[in-house]
Amino acid sequence: MIAKTKALRLLAAATALTAFATPQAGFSQESSAATADSGEDTGEIVVTARRREESLVDVPISVSAISGDQLFRQGAVDITSLQDKTPNMTLQVARGSNSTLIAFIRGIGQQDPVWGFEPGVGLYVDDVYVARPQGAVLDIFDIDRVEVLRGPQGTLYGRNTIGGAIKYVTRRLGHEFEAKLRGSYGSYNQRDFVGSVTVPLGETFSVGGALAYYKRDGYGKNRFTGAEHYNKDVLAGRLSAEFTPNDQLSIRIAADYTRDDSNPRHGYRLLPNGTAADFLPLGDVYDTRSGIGDDNKVVTKGVSGTIEYALNDTLTLKSITAYRKGHTDTVIDFDGTPGPVLDIPSFYKDHQLTQEVQALLDTEMVQGVFGLYYLDSSASGAFDTVIGNANLTTLTSGDVDTKSYAAFADVSVKLSEQFSVSVGGRYTSDKREGTVFRADYLGLRSPLFGRPTAVPFRIRTDYTNSRTDKKFTPRFSASFKPNEDVNLYASWSRGYKSGGFDPRGDAIFTPGTVNGYKPETVTAYEAGMKGAFLDRTLFLNVAGFYSRYRDQQVTTQFLSGTTVVSSVDNVGRSRIYGWEMEARVVPDRNFQVQASIGYTNAKFQQFLTLDPVTLTIRDFADQRVFQNTPKYTANVSATLGQDVDGIGRFTITPALSFRSNYSLFEVPNPVLDQKAYQLVDLSIVWTSDDKRFSIAGHGRNLFDRKYRVGGYNFPGALLGNSVIGFYGPPRTFTLTGEVRF
Repeated sequence: MIAKTKALRLLAAATALTAFATPQAGFSQESSAATADSGEDTGEIVVTARRREESLVDVPISVSAISGDQLFRQGAVDITSLQDKTPNMTLQVARGSNSTLIAFIRGIGQQDPVWGFEPGVGLYVDDVYVARPQGAVLDIFDIDRVEVLRGPQGTLYGRNTIGGAIKYVTRRLGHEFEAKLRGSYGSYNQRDFVGSVTVPLGETFSVGGALAYYKRDGYGKNRFTGAEHYNKDVLAGRLSAEFTPNDQLSIRIAADYTRDDSNPRHGYRLLPNGTAADFLPLGDVYDTRSGIGDDNKVVTKGVSGTIEYALNDTLTLKSITAYRKGHTDTVIDFDGTPGPVLDIPSFYKDHQLTQEVQALLDTEMVQGVFGLYYLDSSASGAFDTVIGNANLTTLTSGDVDTKSYAAFADVSVKLSEQFSVSVGGRYTSDKREGTVFRADYLGLRSPLFGRPTAVPFRIRTDYTNSRTDKKFTPRFSASFKPNEDVNLYASWSRGYKSGGFDPRGDAIFTPGTVNGYKPETVTAYEAGMKGAFLDRTLFLNVAGFYSRYRDQQVTTQFLSGTTVVSSVDNVGRSRIYGWEMEARVVPDRNFQVQASIGYTNAKFQQFLTLDPVTLTIRDFADQRVFQNTPKYTANVSATLGQDVDGIGRFTITPALSFRSNYSLFEVPNPVLDQKAYQLVDLSIVWTSDDKRFSIAGHGRNLFDRKYRVGGYNFPGALLGNSVIGFYGPPRTFTLTGEVRF
């Protein structure tokens, strides 16, 4: 408790004394280029959060971002590093996976990555919405920036998201030859190689691509099979072509492919089950004794086309067409022992087609975006729940198809030099069709996973049903600028996530599962200030928020008889409030300090769900908490730079991040829940005078903190007392060299 208080005071003091943390919102290409050349972030910050370039101070939205070059300089491995740089945000690798993403912003998100569930925080890759979390832990390569928008989104972007949005923006090619090679070697025999090239084929047409290969031994071992555990084996690539025949027309075609052959992550036992050695916790949290196997493959790929045409100086038309698909084959050993006490072999498949059309208006007094959006997606999968102590397997399989149609608009009007208002709205129609099959088999596998002769002795769920949800979600904001460098704003908005069908729903235990679950909604209020002070060397953003959350969709899993059942409930209502402060001070190019601190207070006011003991609906509001939502998140870093004549430029960046206590599930569990912790990182970078060569050394989690990012809770003798945890990376060191041509 003392350590937590000291760390929190340190970070709060640093935030108050310095100013403005992670560089906010979208850098323009010009701004990003300047960042790459100088090694620091100075001068005007241009943002694109509202689909147009404008000064950060003018944007009445809580938005943070960091450039790809900054992420490189700080040793970021993938986009989960944003968790340490963005207030009130959780961004982690999902439990039992290597590349499945879970995201929460201000208490709203979605932890369950099973097919058919839609995330509460949307992920966009170059303005293309990614409907499924599998393969969404994106590595940092060939990237211009990542933006994080907090609060409900829907009037500016293709797909409505109830908690916020993450925008992963890759580098544009331009029309000059450019090539870059980067290699890294680090702890646990880490070997990373990244190469990218841009080739102009004339003055108006360019092609380019990037290839990345990530290889690393495991942080631990599977002591039963001898395989690496928590290892990495990823191959990823992108190809693109850009055609700009004149100042009016721009066409971009892009394709990407990622294959992850890393071994599956099994759980670390937190509790024993008797005295047998296989059921005792191990000494290293990254080790396991899992016997289900070490086969895992995740493949994701997509193609997109973006066309922009400027009709005149005030009106631009834009079209974004994309297709994506993915496939996952994996296994999860819930018990962490050699035997099939609680094993889950599984596969997931998904594909999506999206089309977005926008009209962008930009005049001296009025700016806005008008759009139409269409999504046609399908997600399917299957898994066995193998309970060896009962000689029983429950197969769950099915698919969920989604068709979504939407129209949205957001218009800002400048009423005077000091006062402006923004009005937006979205109408969404979501149709979902769910097919769920669930059956019990005697023996240790079903026909889909290796035992073709198995015959079900009990059908638990077998239905196909559909539902259509429609919703209008408005947004309003007002801004007052007492001077050019300060903006006071307030906003009100509504967010919405459609209903659906529980792919794991058990119709014997909860017959109502065949009807699906209802939409959830949020009403969000926010007020804030953005400003530049002390001759624009001190930047400060402050925001306070309050949200009313209704019909929240919560998944619960527990043992019923001799099988594990699932229930998705619209549990009732809750309220969320808090604040954020981001700061940056940049007195000169040789020194800057960045910091942020966030506070979220989330509380259920009604939590109606089935009591598995009494089999009645009860209100558990006084016994439930928000998952993955620490009250406090904070970070502080400083960058010191020095030019050495004839040698180049050196920068050193120490960083400290802090997260207070948080629960992994709505039901608090002292065994699983994570206590407050701090992470300390350090980066040192040398760049040659001509900017062609650089060498960087990164140390992450220098004090080797062990912190839990996921878990499962299946206690009891039948399930082997399987309370297990999954952990963030240990202390690592990496040396990276880069050359630009």
